[in-house]
Amino acid sequence: MSVQLGMPQPREEAASALPGVPARRPADAPAGLADRYGRRATDMRLSLTDKCNLRCTYCMPAEGLEWLAKQAVMSAGEIVRIVKVGVQQLGVRELRLTGGEPLVRHDLVDIIAALRANHPDLPISMTTNGVGLAKKAAALKDAGLTRINVSLDSLHEETFAKLTRRPFLNQVLAGVDAAWAAGLGPVKLNAVLMRGINDAESPQLLAWALERGYELRFIEQMPLDADHGWTRRNMITAAEIRGLLSRDYDLTPDPRARDGAPAERFEVRRRVAGSADTDSPVLGTVGIIASVTEPFCADCRRTRITAEGKIMSCLFSREEFDLLDLLRAGASDAELAQRWQDAMWIKPKAHGMDHVGLDAPDFVQPDRSMSAIGG
Repeated sequence: MSVQLGMPQPREEAASALPGVPARRPADAPAGLADRYGRRATDMRLSLTDKCNLRCTYCMPAEGLEWLAKQAVMSAGEIVRIVKVGVQQLGVRELRLTGGEPLVRHDLVDIIAALRANHPDLPISMTTNGVGLAKKAAALKDAGLTRINVSLDSLHEETFAKLTRRPFLNQVLAGVDAAWAAGLGPVKLNAVLMRGINDAESPQLLAWALERGYELRFIEQMPLDADHGWTRRNMITAAEIRGLLSRDYDLTPDPRARDGAPAERFEVRRRVAGSADTDSPVLGTVGIIASVTEPFCADCRRTRITAEGKIMSCLFSREEFDLLDLLRAGASDAELAQRWQDAMWIKPKAHGMDHVGLDAPDFVQPDRSMSAIGG
């Protein structure tokens, strides 16, 4: 099921006279990170780095990308201050640390500890590819990390290596288990299905996750690959994912409210002899993130900060606004909050446009890949 985009027409804002600076939102606009369509961002996604030690085919080219210079990336202190502004002045209620791959930052544990010291009750999660997680999971938990998401597209070494271009499956599996043992639960797994590569593995991957108590979410491949090779025709849709899983399982909507979450959750029961067994126990849940075919933009509550401190109001935005330059110029917290609010006020309706449709003829894929944005 998709969330319909029956939102009101956008309110107009005054045009900005300065390049790279968003138009000032109206004085009577709602508090917090509100936009013209009545949405308010409370979920902050903050990228710690653009670097990654995998080369996933749906994200990066085989040769990798040109990394940001060290001085261009937010320092630990700058990250802590930006989060403080978001939480204390703009109503951010949860934080997800992303990359690139956040584990490649040598000061990751220190960053999390500083964030936790400032915000004792803030849920702080992290998305990782799991490489190196086994060695750091306990320290991350001790520093104040709440829970973790791990990307895992296959349980087969050959398929994993084909998708990621690296032979690190055993490291990732060890990292998942270490995160669970450290208490970083619920451990969530993210899987992108690629046609003819790992799509047939989806029931097996779900069975493995259910057996261990992990929460699996399948994600439709999005046009955020650095090679710009995405096509609507080749992606595995949410409907196809449900069909693949329904060969072995009965999926029924999770009765819990979705509450702005990107994943639509389903309760999972065993399918017996080709038919649903509604009396069988619930084995767990599975989520499907259908950004392409069943978009949920009308209830989007996310705001994104890239590793170099750029505000992205939408994952598919082609406009970015610099928060870090303002911070480094000596701006006050109030001034930082104002720019952030102005940038979010002009958030597009959906998919970087004022209408929904990643397969619309006027859709233009962002220049950045997912690793350079932060998921």
